Amino acid sequence: MEDRLLDPQLSEDERDLDVTLRPRRLDEFIGQDRLREHFRIFIEAARERGECLDHVLLSGPPGLGKTTLAGIIANEMEVGLKQTSGPALERAGDLAAILTNLTEGDVLFIDEIHRLNRTVEEVLYPAMEDRKLDIIIGKGPAARSIRLDLPPFTLVGATTRSGLLTGPLRDRFGVHSRLDYYGEEEMVRIIERSARILGVSIDSEGAMEIARRSRGTPRIANRLLRRVRDFAQVRAQGAIDREVAQEALELFEVDHRGLDKVDMMILRTIHLKFGGGPVGINTLAVAVGEEMDTIEEVYEPYLLQIGFLQRTPRGRVITENARRHLGLEVEDGGGRTLF
Repeated sequence: MEDRLLDPQLSEDERDLDVTLRPRRLDEFIGQDRLREHFRIFIEAARERGECLDHVLLSGPPGLGKTTLAGIIANEMEVGLKQTSGPALERAGDLAAILTNLTEGDVLFIDEIHRLNRTVEEVLYPAMEDRKLDIIIGKGPAARSIRLDLPPFTLVGATTRSGLLTGPLRDRFGVHSRLDYYGEEEMVRIIERSARILGVSIDSEGAMEIARRSRGTPRIANRLLRRVRDFAQVRAQGAIDREVAQEALELFEVDHRGLDKVDMMILRTIHLKFGGGPVGINTLAVAVGEEMDTIEEVYEPYLLQIGFLQRTPRGRVITENARRHLGLEVEDGGGRTLF
């Protein structure tokens, strides 16, 4: 089940690296200072009482460390970790099989929990509240329900779209935590840590150049670091400085704001094909050849955060900042060219 939680576009070697780069303890986790302090208190209190940690809901954009935090919780509590994802649990029996194989204190991590089938979700309710599992045996008039006891466990759910969670499921989590994008200084520390693990020679300016283009996301920073490492190995004797990082990232079509070719395609499509918007998300997805969910969960959050895109009741609209970034002329209300 662990492979389902890794980027499917990574090679096997990169998947191994993705796992080894993950912090394993709270002291190793960089950034999200307030959230880290919260978990330090929750975990220490639970361990002193000899109890499981309350069920935890982690929300936020992809790549910010939700899976990593689930592993850290298990390590800090010194218990086992079982991993799966919402789309993988198609039937109630799939979840029942996992729940009945848990041992006392285990952490069960469900990624993209908002995508759980409603029938499967209902099995979770008594499991989370009462540590009970209701199973139907037989069919038709002869069917009967039996209730099994479950060992104490902690459910850690991760979601990129917390608004899609049902109220009953959300209310059963004792801890709600949201991960935010990381600052540049935090990203530099993450990149320098990953470089040490990978054995990559990088100076502070090189790390800062990668950090600026990482969209405040550790997963992206680590991916860019690996690509810049490859470039430096072939073209720069393996050492990464600011000039090497700039040259590599320009070659890989990642600009100084961290936008890649898909981001630019989205902005250009809205401008050229739809007059700057508004355009509906379904139409936009077809026009750029990407899945609607991918645009909403991967690309839009960052474009919204940096002020290049707006969501309106009628659809998506690009902003004046986006037009300037694209090198387009921007006019004020009187028709005068500003750029």
